[in-house]
Amino acid sequence: MIREARAGDLPAVESLVEAAYRPWADLIGVRPKPMDDDYAAHVAAGRLHVLDLPGGLPGEGGHAGIAGLIVLVPEEGVLLVDNVAVAPGLHGRGFGRRLLSFAEERARAAGLDALRLYTHARMEPNIALYRRLGYEITERRESGPRDVVFMAKRLPG
Repeated sequence: MIREARAGDLPAVESLVEAAYRPWADLIGVRPKPMDDDYAAHVAAGRLHVLDLPGGLPGEGGHAGIAGLIVLVPEEGVLLVDNVAVAPGLHGRGFGRRLLSFAEERARAAGLDALRLYTHARMEPNIALYRRLGYEITERRESGPRDVVFMAKRLPG
């Protein structure tokens, strides 16, 4: 079940984000932006949604029953997928796809016909997943240690 996050979810959310992005930080040599986000602000604004698993997560201590999360930020004419993360032990089970499908549902409900996101160029498996889901690269921008790939997906009308 995907639901809006609550303040009580913050410790589990921050633990999940740390675990999900730690390998990427080691690879790219800098902490990815989501590792330093203000999740309390996202909760307060209603932008953070979590994917609960009934009965909790076996072997995933610290994340409570939260298998993944997504931060959605409405922008003019588009919904920004600011962050999507899945607990590392649960990759490959379709949870990321489920969260991104939820983003599409939210965009349509808001009358928006597109989504956008960005990621580091070295996060190649993520870029490949986004492409399989219909996202297209719109821009690539290097800024210091960050090599950012911007992607967008148009939703069929």
